[in-house]
Amino acid sequence: MPPPASTPAWQALADHHRAAAGSHLRDLLGDDKRTEALTFALGGLCLDLSKNRLTPDTLALLIALADERGVAARRDAMAAGEAINATEDRAALHMALRGRAEDGFAVGGTPVQGEVQAVLDHMADFVAGVENGTRTGATGKPFTDVINIGIGGSDQGPRIACRALAPYRRRGLTPRFVSNVDATDLTEALEACDPETTLFVVSSKTFTTQETMTNAMTARRWLTGALGSDAVAKHFCAVTTNDDAARDFGIGDDALFGFWDWVGGRYSVWSAIGLPLALTLGMNLFRDFLAGARDMDRHFLETPLAENLPVLLALAGIWNRNFERAAAHTVLPYDQLLDGLPDYLQQLEMESNGKAVDRDGAPVAQPTAPVVFGQAGTNGQHAFYQLLHQGTDLISADFIAAVAPAHPAGDHHDKLLANFLAQPAALALGRKAGPGVPPHKQFPGNRPSTAILLDRLDPHTFGMLLALYEHKVFVQGVIWNVNSFDQFGVELGKELAGPLTRALAQGVEAPGLDASTRSLLARIRRARSGGDGS
Repeated sequence: MPPPASTPAWQALADHHRAAAGSHLRDLLGDDKRTEALTFALGGLCLDLSKNRLTPDTLALLIALADERGVAARRDAMAAGEAINATEDRAALHMALRGRAEDGFAVGGTPVQGEVQAVLDHMADFVAGVENGTRTGATGKPFTDVINIGIGGSDQGPRIACRALAPYRRRGLTPRFVSNVDATDLTEALEACDPETTLFVVSSKTFTTQETMTNAMTARRWLTGALGSDAVAKHFCAVTTNDDAARDFGIGDDALFGFWDWVGGRYSVWSAIGLPLALTLGMNLFRDFLAGARDMDRHFLETPLAENLPVLLALAGIWNRNFERAAAHTVLPYDQLLDGLPDYLQQLEMESNGKAVDRDGAPVAQPTAPVVFGQAGTNGQHAFYQLLHQGTDLISADFIAAVAPAHPAGDHHDKLLANFLAQPAALALGRKAGPGVPPHKQFPGNRPSTAILLDRLDPHTFGMLLALYEHKVFVQGVIWNVNSFDQFGVELGKELAGPLTRALAQGVEAPGLDASTRSLLARIRRARSGGDGS
């Protein structure tokens, strides 16, 4: 496929961008019809693109780009279970995890919905046992804490979902998450728990992930030190494709949950990786979460591109990244329950599309994923919004809020929503120079943002929101012609860490080190031996 910047649709957008160079959002936002044309809704989710510096004509040109790049065909290939992750020869069929039998998902012609349903049924039985007390710890006490041990998508997905849906948790079971190989992470979680009432979920596709298995082994020693080795089968379960390794760890077959190589880690919260969420919400609400994502999937698969919310969100991002030249993108949820969403989307976007080589192995000819960061509003307003409003770099933004508060209390929510409305307006409109307005109080405005407004934050709408972003990232990957489903960029550092781990633990040499790394390793050794490190 030719580079996107060489295509007629891209050139038409470049010409359009040059022609609109003098336009300002304060003028564009005076047009009610434009705002109406750039606002879209699905169920309890509204997407407002009107504070991006684009018009319906811009959107039409972006849709033409999506058509030219084959977005619909690539989407359909993904849904058909084709090996669109070509570098790893795998399908990317996470939509099947929240699908139904009538959706017909298959990989290599083999239907997968039966296998998916079997895992969900196994999860339901396990969750019911924990809820009704038939599944307990080794001493017969019910579980009060569940500690998820994973990393990457095996941590981020269930972590942010448990946080976002905290008001819906059933009482009596507290979810905790351990991912960092730094022992502090696990130690602090264990200090809050009682071995007799703690359940561990070890999430690792291969059951060999270094950070996860290091933490799992330490957690097992903590448990067996208190309750003996026979307790492992009562207190540990595993989500993995490597059942033999999990059994060797001491986990029984009734606590093994499988998933598939066509599920990428950052797309896996819908699978048994979501077991901590199912345990804390109950299976019915977990199914509501899946149903919300499926609603977005069906919309993505069946709706024309010009009315398709994930496609439109992706195209606004393409416009800001490649034509407006925004090098960074910030996610600003005006809901404390979504304070982990920026971290989740960092991985989803930057690991998926942070690529400098296209699907054909050629260097990309245009910027791909922006730097993604963010923080819950209103906290971010007192941290980095200064740069958003008056900094020298253009940064695009997503503002997210729910109309109904999770916790009604006085006028808290009115003040929260007022800031959700005011900040993107200030970014767009700015403040002109004038009498009594010194330069340091002037704001250029014309800073683009998108608003995503939920009727309420519940399992269904949260499922819709995450699926919206998943499909957005996919569409952008298609347009940039990158493989959004591999992540080879994370591997080199891991390869280098192996010899260095042995060098630190055993005092052996690590060959091929650069001068800086050799110097730091020597300093660590001197400090460990009682020197001052100098």
